[in-house]
Amino acid sequence: MYSDGAALQQLPRDECLRLMASVPVGRVIYTQRALPAVELVNFALDQGDIVLRTDRGGKLAAAARGAVVAFEADWLDPGQQAGWSVTAIGPSREVTDPAEIGRLQEIGLGSWAPGAPEHFIRISPVMLTGRYLRAGDRPPADRPPAGQQQAGRQPAGSCA
Repeated sequence: MYSDGAALQQLPRDECLRLMASVPVGRVIYTQRALPAVELVNFALDQGDIVLRTDRGGKLAAAARGAVVAFEADWLDPGQQAGWSVTAIGPSREVTDPAEIGRLQEIGLGSWAPGAPEHFIRISPVMLTGRYLRAGDRPPADRPPAGQQQAGRQPAGSCA
């Protein structure tokens, strides 16, 4: 299914999750002092949820605790004018169950920030949208395969 012109193809939920799983970083959008705030974060997917690892006392942990947030991941190839973008919106929650924390510590989600953050935030997408972006009438096959990394700018997002 196409929308917003021939260059934008809406994606189903399972494709959105597959694409998100193919990149290591995304952006979390939350409210800070009644204004929008955006942070670049590394993440993992777990049972359809987005999991972030952060410092318990950080501004992201405080702002995301129990709030509805947005999360965006993307992959772009400026030379081919192609890529994809996925956006998730849903409630976030602090992971407090010791068994769940232990399991999340084993999924390989480290923090790119200094230190050893042991705090996990789980975002459960209620709305998940994604789309392929491509110039002109190129077929969707021109998109980079999921998991393929490219130097330069990493990931952007919308799915039906």
